Amino acid sequence: MPEDPKKERLDVLDTRIKALKETQAPEARADEHYSQAHIAWRMVIELVAGLALGFSIGWGLDWLFGTKPIFLVLFIMIGMAAGVNVMLRTAKEVGEDQAAHAARTKKKD
Repeated sequence: MPEDPKKERLDVLDTRIKALKETQAPEARADEHYSQAHIAWRMVIELVAGLALGFSIGWGLDWLFGTKPIFLVLFIMIGMAAGVNVMLRTAKEVGEDQAAHAARTKKKD
């Protein structure tokens, strides 16, 4: 008994649609991928920027008021706390991005 001609046409059409979808699938962009080194440098820069800003403000206030290490030490501690806070936020953001990427990848499979 010969196969149904409609089924053959549907199979051919299905094959053509799959081939077309594969050619038009969006490619992953290289700039969306963060390497571990990139993330590490970003966190180091955030911490150093917080420390440098705290040092600058503390030194400026000590110079302005004529006190020597009080504001410098205080603002270095504040700058370090701010830098660590920003680092933790970055780590959370990267973790969420990786979890979302893993979910998208798992969903495709």
